[in-house]
Amino acid sequence: MCGINGLVGIADVGIAKEKVNAMNERMRHRGPDDSGIFAEEKIALGHRRLSIIDLSSAGHQPMRSFDGRYQIVYNGELYNFKELKFELQRVVAGSGQQSYMFQTNTDTEVIIAAYARWGADCVKRFNGMFAFAIWDTVNKELFIARDRLGIKPLYYFYTNGVLGFSSEIRSLLASELLPRKLDQNALIDYLRYQTVHAPDTIVKGVKMLMPGHYIEMKGENVKIKKYWSLIDNISDASKGKSYPEVCKDIEHLLTKAVERRLLADVPFGAFLSGGIDSSAVVGLMSKVSSEKVKTFSVTFDESEFSEAKYAQLIAKKFNTDHHEIKLSPDDFLKDLPGALKAMDHPSGDGPNTYIVSKATKNAGITMALSGLGGDELFAGYDVFKRSLELNKKAWLNAIPLPFRKAGGGLLAKSKPGIASEKIAALLKQGKINFNTFYPISRQVLMDEQIFRILKVDALTENKVLELISNIPTTKNQQLTTTSIAEISTYMQNVLLRDTDQMSMAHALEVRVPFIDYTLVEYVLGIPDQYKSVASPKKLLVDSLGDLLPREIIDRPKMGFTLPWKHWIKNELKSFCEDRLNRLSERDGFNKDGILELWMGFLSNDPLITWSRIWHLVILEYWLEENNVES
Repeated sequence: MCGINGLVGIADVGIAKEKVNAMNERMRHRGPDDSGIFAEEKIALGHRRLSIIDLSSAGHQPMRSFDGRYQIVYNGELYNFKELKFELQRVVAGSGQQSYMFQTNTDTEVIIAAYARWGADCVKRFNGMFAFAIWDTVNKELFIARDRLGIKPLYYFYTNGVLGFSSEIRSLLASELLPRKLDQNALIDYLRYQTVHAPDTIVKGVKMLMPGHYIEMKGENVKIKKYWSLIDNISDASKGKSYPEVCKDIEHLLTKAVERRLLADVPFGAFLSGGIDSSAVVGLMSKVSSEKVKTFSVTFDESEFSEAKYAQLIAKKFNTDHHEIKLSPDDFLKDLPGALKAMDHPSGDGPNTYIVSKATKNAGITMALSGLGGDELFAGYDVFKRSLELNKKAWLNAIPLPFRKAGGGLLAKSKPGIASEKIAALLKQGKINFNTFYPISRQVLMDEQIFRILKVDALTENKVLELISNIPTTKNQQLTTTSIAEISTYMQNVLLRDTDQMSMAHALEVRVPFIDYTLVEYVLGIPDQYKSVASPKKLLVDSLGDLLPREIIDRPKMGFTLPWKHWIKNELKSFCEDRLNRLSERDGFNKDGILELWMGFLSNDPLITWSRIWHLVILEYWLEENNVES
């Protein structure tokens, strides 16, 4: 787990090295163990290393192939590298293949060998989380790839014949090769969803390589190609199987996913909230690990916020070495500046992960497993229930649009609140279906509010609608459709991005077994009739048998709740007010609209929740911190 950088197309090698060195320094936090640079005519590659597998100097990067032809910089972990290494060492008689002469025990070198053997198709053989770049010193070609589900980030720009890439946007900005300018179209996406969906970013000219894609650069010819997608790789392996057989398959796939992720040469542990997902991960870790599992959970003195008793129950059942991170709101506020400073891309969420990662790292842990992805895969959010209910509301389409609009307006006035506002917005759509329902369900600021805070005549197309528009929608597979939408939008563009930037701020690697691609492909292919939402994640629970106690299965879903509304009105009031005032003075923003939003929040307007204020504060903070102009 590391950070990678690169510049291609700068003729002066000295200048290229100088810029890549500045890029390396900007993300020192990602790799405190080592750094390195490779440079030759028109290319420089940079690397910051966090040692997880093969801690020796043999793992130094950039790493060259044994014959000197290839140079690689790599961020991630390849869980099946030992199997691939065995295959690459084996010479098949009459095949014309040559055995690769390995010099290290790293997964990094396996990637080089796989590329040398199979070219771009090597990525189809990898099981892991990764972003890497390989330079062919003979053919002068660059290959950059990102993992299937977008666990590890890869940002890039291509301007004036120069391609730059990095694990972080801030590192790209440190190259000083592109203007620090806010992307106005991406801004609208951010205001809607408290994030910017890939391939766009908040910075004009900076893109994010989509999950399951790679870049090939030959001379000045740059091509982006897709090698995997959720929709194209849904498995039919569950077809014709009984419910118990499907449950057995899930238990096997998830156990293997956890087992793969225990490979490390450093101390490791797990985040444990006491919910179904994290408890399942800890239970399976204890089942397959020869070592006592270390677990970490955040606790609060306030019982309505604390999940401590559930985490303790799991820790006791599986005899883990349990660590409670006891926080008061004041403790959290003290760490908030550090969390905000760690943001590589503005996000309305993320500080929670920062706090847990900090405490985990301070306990001597370098790698931790997380239950992230369980809700998206096994229908754990309320949006899944609402999506099923939508099928029962098809009769609304028979009502003439003017009457629907009028009804929505009456509802919004009689019962003011976020839920009524979103129902009214849905009733205004030409047709009520999944493609109109889902983007509205996930919106933070509604379009009418965005019009009031921006000086624009029209808003760009809704990015979430664009991302979900090609998902096959059938009445009998609504839960699968919702899973694909959740994974493609919220999980990849909020949860995974926040987890990466906040954990790597402390040089902590987080692994996510629920989004092992073999498990994802299988579960998405299971018929909806097996995916009941009558009880929390029933399919997952049934698959685990008696692994989890009923107290965990039947507990209320809490999440990681903090008193943000109170803080923004009290301890954080001046911090928020100052940044909202400065945001309102920027070009393109409507001062009256922003201040109206702020005053509405302070006066307890039910339509102005804390999240509708906070992501505006975060935006201004990030723009100031990174000297990005509007």
